Amino acid sequence: MDSRLVVLRSYPAKIHADLAKSALEAADIDAFVRGGDVNSARWVPGNPIELWVRSEDVERAIEILGEDETFSD
Repeated sequence: MDSRLVVLRSYPAKIHADLAKSALEAADIDAFVRGGDVNSARWVPGNPIELWVRSEDVERAIEILGEDETFSD
């Protein structure tokens, strides 16, 4: 089994990443948020907030979160 970690998505704000992480963890998929200023509520250009999962969980994670997400300010 491949246990490599991969970036599943990048988010414009920490709250979006945290909500996605919570949804994945509720489905027993380990996930973590990295990058950006994770202590800040807003995304800093050039420093994305990333959601990481194990490579073997990518397909299931996409099924849970959906193909695309749209964000507005």
